[in-house]
Amino acid sequence: MILIPGMIPTEDASARKREIEEKLKQEQETLSFIRENLEKSDQLTKGMVSILSSFERRLMQLENSIIPVHKQTENLQRLQENVDKTLFNLDHVISYYHVAKDTDKIIREGPAGRLDEYLACIAKIQKAVEYFQDNNPDSPELNTVKARFEKGKELLEGEFRNLLTRYSKPVPPILILDAIGVDEELEVQEEVTLEHLPEAVLQDIIVISGWLVEYGRNQDFMNVYYQIRSSQLDRSIKGLKEHFRKNSANSGILYSPAVQSKRKDTPTKKVPKRPGTIRKAQNLLKQYSQHGLDGKKGGSNLTPLEGKDDVLDIEIDSYIHCISTFVKLAQSEYALLTEIIPEHHQKKTFDSLIQEALDNLMLEGDNIVSAARRAIMRHDYSAVLTIFPILRHLKQTKPDFDSTLQGTAASTKNKLPSLITSMETIGAKALEEFADSIKNDPDKEYNMPKDGTVHELTSNAILFLQQLLDFQETAGAMLASQVLGDTYNIPLDPRESSSSASSYSSDFSRRLLSTYICKVLGNLQLNLLSKSKVYEDSALSAIFLHNNYNYILKSLEKSELIQLVAVTHKKAESSYRELIEQQIQMYQRSWVKVTEHLTDRNMPAFQPGTKLKDKERQVIKDKFKGFNDGLEELCKTQKGWAIPDKEQRDSIRQAQKKVVSEAYKTFLQRYANISFTKNPEKYHKYRPQEVEEMIERLFDTSA
Repeated sequence: MILIPGMIPTEDASARKREIEEKLKQEQETLSFIRENLEKSDQLTKGMVSILSSFERRLMQLENSIIPVHKQTENLQRLQENVDKTLFNLDHVISYYHVAKDTDKIIREGPAGRLDEYLACIAKIQKAVEYFQDNNPDSPELNTVKARFEKGKELLEGEFRNLLTRYSKPVPPILILDAIGVDEELEVQEEVTLEHLPEAVLQDIIVISGWLVEYGRNQDFMNVYYQIRSSQLDRSIKGLKEHFRKNSANSGILYSPAVQSKRKDTPTKKVPKRPGTIRKAQNLLKQYSQHGLDGKKGGSNLTPLEGKDDVLDIEIDSYIHCISTFVKLAQSEYALLTEIIPEHHQKKTFDSLIQEALDNLMLEGDNIVSAARRAIMRHDYSAVLTIFPILRHLKQTKPDFDSTLQGTAASTKNKLPSLITSMETIGAKALEEFADSIKNDPDKEYNMPKDGTVHELTSNAILFLQQLLDFQETAGAMLASQVLGDTYNIPLDPRESSSSASSYSSDFSRRLLSTYICKVLGNLQLNLLSKSKVYEDSALSAIFLHNNYNYILKSLEKSELIQLVAVTHKKAESSYRELIEQQIQMYQRSWVKVTEHLTDRNMPAFQPGTKLKDKERQVIKDKFKGFNDGLEELCKTQKGWAIPDKEQRDSIRQAQKKVVSEAYKTFLQRYANISFTKNPEKYHKYRPQEVEEMIERLFDTSA
C-alpha cells in the first residue's frame, strides 16, 4: 500500500479514538465524585453553622448571668481590702500611743552595750513624734514622745562623751618616740600607726556621731569631741616631756626599764646626739681651760661660758621632740577626726582641738626667746646656742606643720612662722652684739693671763664660731633675715634680691656667714693687739699674741671654719702664719740683750799672748757677767711664760738654742786662751750644754 504523506493509518486512528474515549470517561467519573463531595461539604457546613449559632446564643446567655456576679465579688474583695488596711493602719496608729511605754525601759537603761537596739527604739520614738506632729499636734502624746526623744538624744550625747572620756588616753611616750623615729641608727624607720581608740569603740562613736548629725540636729557633741581630744593631745606632749626629763637626766635613756622588759625586741633608745649644743661648747671650753692644744697645762686662765649645764640641753632636746610630736599627733588626730566629724565641720573642729597644745608649745618657744633676750642683755651671748638647734628643727618641720594645719584659721597657721621670725631676729641680734662685744671687750690688766697664754676672749670667740659650723644654714638665714648684706657690703645676686629671707640662696647665706666670721676674727685681732699693750715686757706681749694667733689658726684648721672663712678671705691661713712669724721674731729680739755681750763690739784690739791691760780685762769680765746675768734673768722670767702648742714651743726653743749656743761657743773659743782673771770659774759659769738646757726649760711652768 502506498502511504500518502500527512495521512494517519486507519488502525492507529481507531486506537487513538479509543484512548480518548477512555480518558473522557475517567474525567466524567471524577467530575461526578467532586460534585458528590461538594454536596456533602455543603451539608456539613450548614450543620456547623447551626451548631455555632446555638453555642453563641448559649454563651451570651451565660455572660449575661456571670458578669453581675463577678462585679459583685470584686466589690466585696475591695471592701475586704479596705477593711484590712483600715485595721492595719488603726493598729499602726494605736502603736504610736504605746511607743513611750514600750521604749521606756530601754531608754532609761541607756545605750551602753546595746547601741543598735537603742537606736531602733529612738527611731520608733522619732516616727511617733513625726506622726503626732503631722496628724495631732495638740495631743498630749506629742509632748510625751518629744520628751522621750530628747531624753534619748541626751543619753546618746552622754554615751558619746563617756566613750571618748573612757577610752581616750594619752599616747605613751615610748610609742610617740617610735612614731617620730628618734632612732638615728636605723636606716629605715618603720611606720608606726597610732591607735587612739579601740576599733569597736570607734565604730560606736562614728554611729552616734552620724545619728546626732542626721537626726539629732545637734552640733554640741563636736565641742565635746575637741575638748576631750585636745586635752589628750596636750597630755601626750606633756607626758613625753616629763618622760624625757626623768629618763634623760638619770641615764640618758628614753625607754624606762619597766618598758624595756616588755619590749625585748626594741633596742634601747638613747638621747639623739645633736652637734652644736650648749653641752658641746661647755665641754670644749672646760677641756681648753684645763689643757693646752697639746694636752698639757698652759691655759689655766680660760673659763667656761656662763651658766649653762646638761639640764638646759635636756630642755632643748625635749622641746625639739615635742614639736615633732605635735605634728605627728596632730596628723593622727585629724585622721581620726575625719571619721567622726562631718566634713564641713572638720577644719574648724581640728583648729579648736589643737589650740591648747599648740599655744603651750608656742608659749614655751616664746619663753626660750625671752630667756635668750635677757641673756643677751647680760652679754651672755652663748644663749644664742639654745636658739640654733630649735630654729633649725622648726624650719625642717615647717613643711609638715603647714601641711597638717592646712585649712585652719590664719592665726593658727601663722603661729609657727611668727616664732621662727622671733628666733631669727633674736639670733641675728645676738650674733651682731657678740661681734661688737669681741671688738669692745675692755683691756683689763687683772684679766690678762700672766703667762701670756691664750686669752679667754679668744677661746670663747673661737668656740662660739665653731658652733656655727653645725648650723651654717640656720645662722646664714638669721643674718639674711635681717638684710645684713648691706652691712657687710656683700653684692646681692639677682635671685637674692627678694625681701623674704627664704629667697636667699644657700650660697649667699654661706658668703654672709663667712663674712660675719671674718668680721668676728677681725674684731678679735684688733682687741688682742690692744690687750697685748697691757704687758710692760714687749717679749711677753709677743708671746701673748703668738699664742692667740696660733690658737686661732689651729682651731680654724682643726674645724671646717677655715673653709668657711676662705669663702670670702682666700689668704686667711697665710695671713695668720705671717702674724705668728712676726711675733716669733718680736720675741727673739728679747735675747739681743743677752747675745749682744757675745759680740766683738766695743772690744779693744789686743794681740794673743800679750798681757792685757786692766781696762781690757774689765771689758771681758763685763761681757761674761752681762751674758750670765742676762741669761739667768731671761730664763727665770720666761720659764713662767707659756706656749701651749708643743710644736711651736719646741720650734721656738730650738731656734733660740741654736742662735745663743753658737754665739756662746764662738765667744768662749775667742777668749779660751786669754787670761783676764784669776778666778775664771766666777765668769765662765755655764758650759754651752748647760745654756742649751736652760733654754730648753723655757715656757715650762712645771719646771
